[in-house]
Amino acid sequence: MGDDKQEKSKTPATKRAAKQNYDPSGLRAIAIGLMAGLNRNAKALGAVTARLAGRVFNKGKSKKRNPYAEDTKYPKKPGEGFAWRNLMGSIGGAGVSLVFLGAIAGLGFAFIYMAPRVPEGADLWNVNRQAAIIVLDRNGEEIAARGARYGEHVDPGELPDHLIQAILSTEDRRFYDHGGVDLRGTTRAMISNLKAGGVVEGGSTITQQLAKNLFLSPRQTYERKAREALLALWIEGHYSKDEILSLYLNRIYLGAGAYGVESASQTYFGKSARDVTLAEAAMLAGLPKAPSTYAPTQNPAGAQRRANEVLDNLLEIGAVEPFAAREARLKPPVIINQNVDSDLGYFFDYVAAEAKKRSPNATGDVIVRTTIDQKLQRDAEAAVKAALDVETRIKGADQAALVAYDASGALRAMVGGRSYKESQFNRAVQSKRQPGSAFKPFVYVAAMEAGMTPNTRFVDRPIDIAGWQPTNYTEGFAGPVRLSEALAKSINTVAVQVTETVGRGRVAEAAKRLGIKSDIQSHRSIALGAVDVTLEELTGAYIPFANHGLAPTPYAIEKIETRDGEVLFEHENSEPQRVMSEDVAMKMNHLLYQVMLSGTGRRAYLGRRQAAGKTGTTNDWRDAWFVGYTPQLIAGVWVGNDAYTPMEKVTGGSTPAAIWKEFMLSAHQGLRLEELDGAYPAVTYASEPVLLDFYDQVARGFRRVRRDGDERRGRRMRRN
Repeated sequence: MGDDKQEKSKTPATKRAAKQNYDPSGLRAIAIGLMAGLNRNAKALGAVTARLAGRVFNKGKSKKRNPYAEDTKYPKKPGEGFAWRNLMGSIGGAGVSLVFLGAIAGLGFAFIYMAPRVPEGADLWNVNRQAAIIVLDRNGEEIAARGARYGEHVDPGELPDHLIQAILSTEDRRFYDHGGVDLRGTTRAMISNLKAGGVVEGGSTITQQLAKNLFLSPRQTYERKAREALLALWIEGHYSKDEILSLYLNRIYLGAGAYGVESASQTYFGKSARDVTLAEAAMLAGLPKAPSTYAPTQNPAGAQRRANEVLDNLLEIGAVEPFAAREARLKPPVIINQNVDSDLGYFFDYVAAEAKKRSPNATGDVIVRTTIDQKLQRDAEAAVKAALDVETRIKGADQAALVAYDASGALRAMVGGRSYKESQFNRAVQSKRQPGSAFKPFVYVAAMEAGMTPNTRFVDRPIDIAGWQPTNYTEGFAGPVRLSEALAKSINTVAVQVTETVGRGRVAEAAKRLGIKSDIQSHRSIALGAVDVTLEELTGAYIPFANHGLAPTPYAIEKIETRDGEVLFEHENSEPQRVMSEDVAMKMNHLLYQVMLSGTGRRAYLGRRQAAGKTGTTNDWRDAWFVGYTPQLIAGVWVGNDAYTPMEKVTGGSTPAAIWKEFMLSAHQGLRLEELDGAYPAVTYASEPVLLDFYDQVARGFRRVRRDGDERRGRRMRRN
């Protein structure tokens, strides 16, 4: 763009917004401009018609004939031929004018029908602006946006010249020379469309594009083009050229959900539009033509080809040097990684739904500060992907999910499946499955509250409950066992006996109290986890075990506010509810610690870091679970299939325990070791004979000491 046009951009001649009265409908402003244009066109057309009529009536005569030359065959007085021709030209001109006036009347009616009705008090900076949800992590760092993404407002004067020149040279070279509709471009587009037999070229100016994006649909029809032109006239009558260009730069859609050059620059290059290079500017300027097609995140090769076309445009108008254009081609922009392989999408969808519940009346953009920890999220994704290897999938385990909370109830990580790209179904919150033995801790909570202890004994034996005969995972029966051993080895018959002893209703009530929200029926198989729950709620119900019996409300959103700082929702850090006594919580820690120390969860053992948890496996190995905790973090894992098909002996103590351990080891890096109340080894019933033999040997030793080691002396003393 030349220096003269740059000067025009600073002091545009069309700056009339402050001088005109606002017309709510826009009809008056458009009509005046339209009629003035038609009047000028009518005069010109009348003159052309008169000349054409004269030529028609003098058909066959030389164009160079001297009107004053004598005609010997038909002598006329000077001026006589001119009068005749002028009369016929006037008649022809009048006829054409009448036809043209009829056309004007038709256009008037069409104008009244098609003229856009701009809302009263319309503000083009915000009209029809789509709302966006901007998601931040626990540290306030933006991690994604849902819906339309608008960047910070930037004025054209803040942007580099090569970006402005790239856009104008590609989209509207005569932007500062037309009044909203470029007749040259429109005529060229009409000819192209007539040749093609359809609408193939728009010929739209920047003002028309702005009108289309703000008010109209993208359909390519002549009626829409007419409305677009009328809206462009209205915009030109109410805004200056600089204001129109600024609106365009900040509101045009540029792909990947980004609206405006600032948002697009941040999305694609990770920098402000104020700092883009020539190569980056060319790529941005090429996007308005087909933003979804040329978005560099989706079609980098196509985006670069389009950018090269923009560079050609800049060379054509002399806005850049050939050397600079060549360098821009050889060094294309580097597109930033937008976590395209991340499974954060599961969490985004979850948070977006929660945000709508928390702020149902929000109309504009909202900023949602969440509890998610990006480091823990990456750890969770890596653990799930690593476990679902070829060997595991051969066993029929096709999907997995993971949820992690801290002791305050804040959600720190969520993985809803193997790949968000392949499936957006969130198995952590949307899938309800039976937890199997992972439900047993609630049975034992009810038992501890009923006066039992980890040392209370039951007999592992065949039982019959109204014709129902539950069996254990392994064949045979262990006989007398303590509750600590029964839970560690996940003995089903003991869990059923405990439930029947304390009452099924008390087990259901304990589960509800700790955090299970799903419906629980007090049927005979409740002890074995015949309840449909989500991983989210089951994991949340384990928080009180790690938190001394206190149950904070699990949450994922800290605050929701508008771009203007208005707070729509804020999480209240209220006192957590006590759902079991500290004594019961300590006993449960003791029981669940045995699971990882010597029971079914040994594969999840964390070594020096004290942890507790429970495995769960349902009939035919359709679902496998592991839920466990340390004093700092509570995490749950589910493994299974969407089609509910059986796996090949995948238990809670295998793949789920491996995922859980991998995640927890990574998540606890750098955290200090904390003690878990009750986390010490239990004496099992099976070890009592060994202890009795040990104590018998000690007793015999004491007896020998009293007799100075002489067994015969002892016998003599007894005889005496």
